[in-house]
Amino acid sequence: MKLDLPRFFKACNPSKTLDMSNQEDRQYYIDFSSVRGGNIIRELGRTISLLSGDEPTCQLFTGHIGCGKSTELFRLKKELEEQGFHVVYFESSHDLDMADVDITEILLSIARQVSESLEESQITLQPKHGFKDLLQGAAEMLQTPIELTGEASIPGVGTFNASSEGEFGFSLPGGIGSITAKAKHSPKLRHQLRQYLEPRTNNILEAINTELLEPANELLKQQGKTGLVVIVDNLDRVDSSRKPSGRTQPEYLFVDRGEQLRKLSCHMVYTIPLALIFSNDLGRLSSRFGVKPKVLPMVPVHSRDGNMFDKGMNLLRQMVLARAFPYVAPTERLSLIDFVFDTPETLDRLCCVSGGHVRNLLGLLYSCLQQQDPPFSRQCLENVIKEYRDDLIAAITDDEWELLFQALQQGSVRGDEDYQILLRSMFLFEYRDRDGRWYWINPALAEAAKFKTWQTRQG
Repeated sequence: MKLDLPRFFKACNPSKTLDMSNQEDRQYYIDFSSVRGGNIIRELGRTISLLSGDEPTCQLFTGHIGCGKSTELFRLKKELEEQGFHVVYFESSHDLDMADVDITEILLSIARQVSESLEESQITLQPKHGFKDLLQGAAEMLQTPIELTGEASIPGVGTFNASSEGEFGFSLPGGIGSITAKAKHSPKLRHQLRQYLEPRTNNILEAINTELLEPANELLKQQGKTGLVVIVDNLDRVDSSRKPSGRTQPEYLFVDRGEQLRKLSCHMVYTIPLALIFSNDLGRLSSRFGVKPKVLPMVPVHSRDGNMFDKGMNLLRQMVLARAFPYVAPTERLSLIDFVFDTPETLDRLCCVSGGHVRNLLGLLYSCLQQQDPPFSRQCLENVIKEYRDDLIAAITDDEWELLFQALQQGSVRGDEDYQILLRSMFLFEYRDRDGRWYWINPALAEAAKFKTWQTRQG
């Protein structure tokens, strides 16, 4: 057996998201649902499929950044497509400035991504006067030309004029893209665009529903599709900066304006910041959307009583070895550890120190690959861990240490903003088991002298 080093290096890239529609990516996928307290993707999918013929659904999905949400959403996309849905998945961070986002920008981004996806499927819908007037007004204000196009045609369905008068209209994705791209890179223009769009939010919603989503659903069903699903990823990355009202950006978008995000006429899945789960506004958030957010926790490497959790560790070992030997059966991979690590204990050390955070695990492994060829020595791994640990220790303040100690003593996280910092900064990890949620310190940070001293005092 020979290790393909370039392929292994590429597969360990922590910034790469596994696309479950890709055969090679599927070989790297490990299903962690058995140790995460439930199969969340199955729950999201069942909600959509069981209500596919009724009113649209809207669901919320969250977890630590880097815990594997995007990969799981790609899995959801594939499973829904197998059921006949047309699924639009996109990363909102490509369209939006995560430091400064408003509701109308999210709505326009959804409209652009849906219309582009439909065009790729040979379905072109032209905006009528509602959307045309909105885009034309925004374009004139920003002095941005909008792409023109002719009539729309759908193979096997027919040809449609751009408007009831048969005149030429805007290319919806081109028009929105021209406007939002110019505003994204200029705070001044973004502010001007918001002043124009904000009073027209309800008009934008109506135009998206009546001129895009509802006609798209009908045309998709005429082609034998089950319906339209839109998955908006990376909204969990919006900054927690405060709006002029004093509300944080996540609270403003998902609590104060959540009802508008829910009103789109198709099945929607949004990722949201994990901190909202611990906010005092969680009840209002659930009420706005009509559902509780689904949380993707870490993969446990030990149980809440401190003992090694074999099932979680076994799956993490498989995750690492699958990157090295994707074509080898899982039962045979453990016999190939020597090709990747000097000892099985070195692999276990890597899995444990990651805390079950899959991107952290891949990041540590990637750093090892940057330093030497496999099999990795224990010293190489320890050097990588030390650098990661020192970065964490340098980032945490004395006040945050005290908050962390309180959270560990209480075994819970309160809704205070200070506690949310612990989760957002990945000083504290969340896990799930049959008894519910529980928390533990990032294992790398647990090696800091300050934590060891505190732990000794606890007896």
